[in-house]
Amino acid sequence: MLPIKIVGTGLYVPGEPIGNQELKHLARIEFDAEKMEAKLGIKTRHIARLRAIKETTLDFATHASEEAIKNAGINPEEIGLLIVATDTPEYITPATAIVLQGRIQKSEKWAMAFDVASSCASFTMAFDTAASILAANAGIKYALITGVYNMPAFVRDGDAFGYSIFSDGAAAFVLTRDLESNASYLGSQMLADGTQYDYIGVYAGGSKIPVTKEVLDKNENGLLNLQPLPGDRNVRLWPMVVEKILEKHSLQISDIDYFFFTQINKSVIEKVMEALGQPMEKTVCVMDRYGYTGSACIPMAFHEAVKSNLVKRGQKILFVASGAGLSVGSNLFIY
Repeated sequence: MLPIKIVGTGLYVPGEPIGNQELKHLARIEFDAEKMEAKLGIKTRHIARLRAIKETTLDFATHASEEAIKNAGINPEEIGLLIVATDTPEYITPATAIVLQGRIQKSEKWAMAFDVASSCASFTMAFDTAASILAANAGIKYALITGVYNMPAFVRDGDAFGYSIFSDGAAAFVLTRDLESNASYLGSQMLADGTQYDYIGVYAGGSKIPVTKEVLDKNENGLLNLQPLPGDRNVRLWPMVVEKILEKHSLQISDIDYFFFTQINKSVIEKVMEALGQPMEKTVCVMDRYGYTGSACIPMAFHEAVKSNLVKRGQKILFVASGAGLSVGSNLFIY
């Protein structure tokens, strides 16, 4: 148990929301909107490029981070650790977190800044990393962790699947070490299976497949869905992760006040909650408003729950996120 407290959260999405019917017009695609709303729960989303908004990953991260810092009531110069959780970075290098530090703190500071890229499980990994570093390093007063997603920037023209599912957004937490309250970070449970790397991803742009004219001519850049994901993957994985982390910390399922899952498919969350024997009232879904925002979706859902006074201090919270690759992460904490 680590004496870590979330003292501020923030959220940002670009532009006005885009409904399913308007999306068809803007992206020039066709998809079954009724099925999407009924199964996935996605009704609107925010996509900067379709609104002709010239903002990208770093802009989203900056806005969300600034709101979290404001809500925490701290001076940005007091932040000694900045982690950006994303698999849609501003650049391959330098790390998005380093450039974010420059935007927020304006100059050279005694601070640590780096990215965590573990697909859509990135934020859970960043949260775990930040809690551990903050607890162990007395020289760091505050940590800023920002989950951000800009996958629509990598969606190719005409990709109905990509445009209908993925959207832009960011959310941030400010953390501090707190020995006086009962807020604490209890722990995590991670899982990885790199043999599943070739399902969905952005494969061009790294050292193996540079973006060349040949790659562009073959339309092999951007987001590629190489083979269908197993339909029952998260229904199998999430309950297993929940049971493992609860067993590790000698807790019962009833001890958890709220569950936050990757916000990609509402029907999957319903099946998982049923498998856990828990009511839907103990989870939060925001895909109806924000679409699927990958690395940002869980902190976005948590921010909305805090903002609406649904989640309260002293409650036990469990995050479970999964992403391509395969990577699964979880965080157990007392808010």
